[in-house]
Amino acid sequence: MTGIRITVTRTAGSAPRDAGAQMMVWPDRIAGSIGGGALEWEAMARARAMLAKGVREDQQTVPLGPALGQCCGGSVTLRFERADALADSDRKPLWIYGAGHVGRALAAIMAPLPDWAITLVDTAPERFPALPDGVTPLVAADPARVVPHAPAAAHHLIMTYSHKIDLDLCNAILRHDFASVGLIGSATKWARFRSRLADLGHDNATIARIACPIGDPNLGKHPQALALGVAMAMLRHQDIAMLGDRAG
Repeated sequence: MTGIRITVTRTAGSAPRDAGAQMMVWPDRIAGSIGGGALEWEAMARARAMLAKGVREDQQTVPLGPALGQCCGGSVTLRFERADALADSDRKPLWIYGAGHVGRALAAIMAPLPDWAITLVDTAPERFPALPDGVTPLVAADPARVVPHAPAAAHHLIMTYSHKIDLDLCNAILRHDFASVGLIGSATKWARFRSRLADLGHDNATIARIACPIGDPNLGKHPQALALGVAMAMLRHQDIAMLGDRAG
């Protein structure tokens, strides 16, 4: 459904979001954020008025203090344009393998964030729940066979229901260009996988590019906690490996 995409094109002084921040506005819902508060409320009203009147493009510079009574002392320039979705050309591709409890939780945490374009992979359509905006489902009976279709700059997180599928994915990803790869599992699982991957011809330096275990052991083993630990590490732009065992 066509809506209005709002993009922060320029900021001056103190502003709630940087240039490039986006949100989508439809008559009945929104996605993304340009900073919340009065700025976002006014921008949403302007966008919905555009939809009602059939206006396709607009631009507005908002002095945050005088116009909206905000304590921010800067200004924000917004571009309004008809669109179907948030622009994702600058988003980092994140491929999550496994639409189980942890995979679904992670997708739900990451989907609202503007920096990630998320693909959720699993083996059958019935394994997918209702997905949030920003998550693309990909059904693959053999998930390892879709790895060559992932962008070379993709981040991969492996958390399927099958150790065999997990191993096949590790093998396939190590034979393909990637930004990072993380595997859910215990230290024992990872020791077995390292041995198997070596048998498949991968050297130690290549195998070491896989982070396992992933998450933050201080948060516990609940699926939401596991997902939150992984998401926090991704957002800190750090290696997604954290100390601590995981039940694979």
